[in-house]
Amino acid sequence: MTADRINPPKPLTESAVIITGGTSGVGLATAHQLVANGVRRIALIGRDLERGARARDAVLERASGTRVVFVSADANDPAEAQRAADAARVELDGVDVLVNSVAASYLPKLLFDVRPAEIPAIFLQQALAPMLMSCAVLPWMRQQKNGVIINIASDAAKVPTPGETVIGAAMAAIVTFTRTLAIEAKRDGIRANAITPSLIGGTPVYDRVMSDPFSAKLFGNATKLACLGVPQPEDLAALIVFLASPAAAKLTGQAISVNGGISAA
Repeated sequence: MTADRINPPKPLTESAVIITGGTSGVGLATAHQLVANGVRRIALIGRDLERGARARDAVLERASGTRVVFVSADANDPAEAQRAADAARVELDGVDVLVNSVAASYLPKLLFDVRPAEIPAIFLQQALAPMLMSCAVLPWMRQQKNGVIINIASDAAKVPTPGETVIGAAMAAIVTFTRTLAIEAKRDGIRANAITPSLIGGTPVYDRVMSDPFSAKLFGNATKLACLGVPQPEDLAALIVFLASPAAAKLTGQAISVNGGISAA
């Protein structure tokens, strides 16, 4: 590999960004922080048309002159993921950064309470979207000889947690996928990193988890260990902005925990 085969990372002001799961939580917070840091082309991908329109308008309110589009799609479906990536690329005139922040609706459950028929959906709806979307944008990033892929997983990938047997396996799949992709794609100037939070306050997932007796007890105990505070969407968004920027040009293949001190995984 020679340096002249790789193009330098683009500054955020010149980057086109796709955010899967960009209509709420970490994805939407990331969109807000990216436009605050100069991004002027951004696509939000989600399933809900009404929520997508609200998210797009909210981002536009904070950044006049920014191209913000919403693409409705289920990124867990191979054809839908490719269609969404293609549509976003056309709307933005390119793709430089992909952020996958898709959250499934499954709550923690001990394995002996899980029916075998439930396992494929639990696993795939957690792990599949980052893989499909990364695969969709990879040829374009390889062609331009640079790019950034950031996948959100969780610390369940690193720390065995009761109730997250299948969910943890899915998160570990995302992390291993991301790390392996980083090794495969580095010769084309592409960086890939994962972020692994434990809990993220102020999100629909957090509210859903805390409304369930079993998971509320499980994660209620975990919050007591977050002496630095339970991370909020804005905390993860700040790290994503850094990873997407040229400031992180030498950082790839990492799985970075953001958990307020719950663990040191």
